[in-house]
Amino acid sequence: MPKVTHPIEADPTPLQPGPDLLAHVVQSVPALITYIDPDERFVFANEAHRQWFEIDPHKIMGRPVSEVMDPESYLRARAALLQALGGHASTYEGELFSGPARRYVHGSFTPDLDEHGALRGVLTVFTDITERHALEEQLRESEQRFSQAFQHAAVGMALILPDGRYQRVNAALCGMLGYSEAEMRALTWQDVTHPDDVALSEALAAQITNGKREAFQTEKRYIHRDGHVVHVLLSVSQVRSESGQLNYVVSQVQDITKRKQYEEALFRERQLAEVTLNSIGDAVITTDLALNVTSLNPIAEAMTGWSSTDAKGSPLDDVFRLRDINNRQPLDNPLRQAMRRNASVDFSGRAILLHRNGFETPIENSAALIHDHAGNVTGGVLVCHDISENRTLALKLIQLAQHDTLTGLPNRSLLNARIEQATAMATQRHRQCALLYLDLDHFRRINDTLGNGVGDQVLQAVAHQIRGTLRDSEDLAFRYTGDEFVILLPRVDDADEAASFAQKLVDACAQTRITTLPPLDIRVSIGISLFPQDAIEPDALVRAADAAMYEVKTQGRHGYRFYAPEMSQRSAASQRIEDVLRHALAHGELSLLYQPKVDAVLGHIVGAEALLRLQVDGEDLFVPDQFIPVAEDTGLIVSIGKWALREACLQARIWQREGWPIPVSVNVSPLQFQYAGFYERLDGILNETGLDPSLLELELTERTMMSGGDGTIRLLRRIRHRGVRLSLDDFGTGYSSLSYLKHFPVDALKIDRAFVRDITQDAETAAITSAIIAMARSLNKDVIAEGVETEAQSAFLREAGCSQLQGFLFGAPMPAEILEKRLAEQLV
Repeated sequence: MPKVTHPIEADPTPLQPGPDLLAHVVQSVPALITYIDPDERFVFANEAHRQWFEIDPHKIMGRPVSEVMDPESYLRARAALLQALGGHASTYEGELFSGPARRYVHGSFTPDLDEHGALRGVLTVFTDITERHALEEQLRESEQRFSQAFQHAAVGMALILPDGRYQRVNAALCGMLGYSEAEMRALTWQDVTHPDDVALSEALAAQITNGKREAFQTEKRYIHRDGHVVHVLLSVSQVRSESGQLNYVVSQVQDITKRKQYEEALFRERQLAEVTLNSIGDAVITTDLALNVTSLNPIAEAMTGWSSTDAKGSPLDDVFRLRDINNRQPLDNPLRQAMRRNASVDFSGRAILLHRNGFETPIENSAALIHDHAGNVTGGVLVCHDISENRTLALKLIQLAQHDTLTGLPNRSLLNARIEQATAMATQRHRQCALLYLDLDHFRRINDTLGNGVGDQVLQAVAHQIRGTLRDSEDLAFRYTGDEFVILLPRVDDADEAASFAQKLVDACAQTRITTLPPLDIRVSIGISLFPQDAIEPDALVRAADAAMYEVKTQGRHGYRFYAPEMSQRSAASQRIEDVLRHALAHGELSLLYQPKVDAVLGHIVGAEALLRLQVDGEDLFVPDQFIPVAEDTGLIVSIGKWALREACLQARIWQREGWPIPVSVNVSPLQFQYAGFYERLDGILNETGLDPSLLELELTERTMMSGGDGTIRLLRRIRHRGVRLSLDDFGTGYSSLSYLKHFPVDALKIDRAFVRDITQDAETAAITSAIIAMARSLNKDVIAEGVETEAQSAFLREAGCSQLQGFLFGAPMPAEILEKRLAEQLV
């Protein structure tokens, strides 16, 4: 067929103004441009064909459109092409294929007519709208999903315009309020809101409108079309344009009318129950399934001594304590019996209720179970009333006289009578009795460091632990005095049974916990006396158990021991030591000796340790191992320690003025260190004596440093900041972990004499000692070895890297004036 030319066909000649420029533009635009003759053949195709479908546009010139185009694309676009061939402009929007490549396009078909109106051909322009189409499809799908979710949501949904009109509502909201969708659109939200709730709703809506809130949730009331109130939970969120203009708000409405009705009914029932419980004359206590108290009415508060707030959550047995009215033996709680039987239980006139402060009230009571709607037991209720109004005051006075108000335990006024009853019964039945005398170890520290209030809580908690250890109603516990308790076991088969009970008591007390405090290391010492082996009379049994308890104290505490006759002699000796200590402290009969510390390499004196002595006319009345434990048990160690610290600082100040500025170390007792105001006393002594703080060194044991937690570390750092040196004494006998040294700001550690004694005979001890010295030196700590008595020990320690040595090889503890002479000789 002859070639048809057209003015827009590309010319290979260089680009020129006019038609050439037009041809260049047509070839360069990203749109697909063709010219089709009346026979549906391509006359022209621009370069976009190559980019779109990888087709050379020159190769399709003169070819039929149906042959070049994908059949499916041709069929889709042919109607628009035929319309244009008929002389009418047309458009096509849809997919356009070429093999695997496809695009979504918008095409325009424009007829080209000559001056006579005859068709010369059709100009087509296709633009790629694939991305726009995909976005439109996504938008349509999103709108469809939203419409479905909106219309079929289980809760009421509405789109509300800024003027309050409903733009769109779903079926759930229409059903909730009784209106059709068309009727709702004619209303505003104010029209259906309860008049009393309009003001609050308008205030919240205003905050949405002015941008102060993005959303809110509230409960409100609507008015149904028939006039009844509908309670709803309303959630409102905003939708704004890109410019920040409020388009509409989305409202979600949940019908809570039934819930409100249930709440109102429950509130009325609770009000009625509270009024009833508070007005009746009986005591009422309710519990949960675990028999922990959930409520007390005012009468129950008065009869038990517990407020409802304090009792809530406490075990029922702590609050509602029953005794048999005839023999005063504990009665099983009726509510526990009711739980076991799954039935009500009555106690009629044979029970007494113990008040929290010890008063006794004869009562009648009943117990029943509480069930839920499914019949499951959820708790219980106790109801009781006082049957002895005329005797109440007298019984309360008696109770106060015979019971300890802090712990609720019988006091010592009842002890002798109960011992007499128990020993009489044991004699008749040829059995034994056991008396246990329990004392809390270091209880004074708790009062001194944490306060008497905490001390009282500890005593109450320990009393609770003791009660829980009693085997049956025959065993009795008494608060004897202070932190001392006596437990009477009226019936034991042999000493092993008493020992087993004592061990349980030790373990139970160690488990004492107070919820408001960190864990406390509660330890007890228990002495045991047996009837009739150790004594017959009540007072003698108590004294024997007391002597055995003191023996436990002297042997390291935290345990139990049976009485032996020689213990009475030791107890008397301890009392004599206490008397001598008090006299010596008051009359200046205590003294300090000083043992030199020498440089391990040079051998000259570089320091001294102050050691306490109890002497009269130069003779030791008691050695430190005898009087120091007594001083700690009686609390005298605090006053003695203060005296020793001041005395050592005065002596060190004298040596400093004389030109012998050597550090003096002072041992500090754990009780003294933990005593409130220790730092203030130390600071006052340094200020008073004028001693350079660097010439004072405090020696503390590992246990002292470990027992106080973060508070101890803060105190140690405060002391170091004052300039005082700190030394870890008896290292290796306590926790023995060098990892702790990272946490404690100590300057030096002292290797215990037990290691030094064996280093030349025992290879393992020598290896351990060398390792301790090496590791301590790596942490920049000085190492001092005490108890050095031989040249061989000295040589070993020196080679191992010890800084200083102390022991009889270099001098026994000596008076200050003797040490002064050695210091003077050293300077010559």
